[in-house]
Order: sequence, then structure tokens, then C-alpha cells
Amino acid sequence: MGMFINKGIAERHGFKMRKLERPLKVKNVDGTENSRENITYQVEVIVFYENHVERMRMDMCNLGKTKVILEMPWLQAHNLEINWEIGEVKMTRCLPLYERNLAVKKDIEQRKKIRKRIRNVEKADRKK
Repeated sequence: MGMFINKGIAERHGFKMRKLERPLKVKNVDGTENSRENITYQVEVIVFYENHVERMRMDMCNLGKTKVILEMPWLQAHNLEINWEIGEVKMTRCLPLYERNLAVKKDIEQRKKIRKRIRNVEKADRKK
């Protein structure tokens, strides 16, 4: 789970990259491990869409032809109106900023728990 930006897009647009303390293992959308690399950098971006402006952190990795992957808590918080027939997206039902921040905070706490579990499993594997 996370917010991802294609490494090539981030580099091409000159985003300032922040090195992570610990690399993160990458899983593809289908659940398989990404064989190319771990996530070692994040970027902070400001997203502009119609009247919506938001700052967010995104993990950089190789996404193939995909430019960006948005996480479920973000999509739920913004509750987009999508008209698939005409390809129209409206952001008219976003939660207020305070509630969005709570959703993001909950997601960050969940990620920390997952990373801790991964480190514990990796430690146990090294002891074997």
C-alpha cells in the first residue's frame, strides 16, 4: 500500500529526492515481488487538479508504463466522481483537510506496523 511515482517521471521532472533510511521491498500491484529494485527514495510533490491542491509524499520505483499509483485511503478520502464513459473526473466530494489528515495518519501508522513486522521476519530469517 502506498503512493507511488514512476522513477523515470520523477527524474525527468527534476523532483527533489529524499533517500530513505531503510530500503523498502517492492511488490507489484498483482502481489508479486518487483524483481528490479527496492524503494530507496521518496519525493514530495504538489498535486494540482482543477481547484484541488495537495502536497503528498510518493515512493519512487519502476512502474513500467504507469506514471503514478494512488493508494486506497487517498482515493477514499477524496471520493472522486468518475464518469468512465466520457473520461471525466471531478473532485467535489473531498473530505475536509482535517479528516484527510486523519486518514493519512492512520495509513502512516499502518505502514510503520507493516515495516516493523517485515524487519522482525528479516531478523528471524538471518538467525536461521
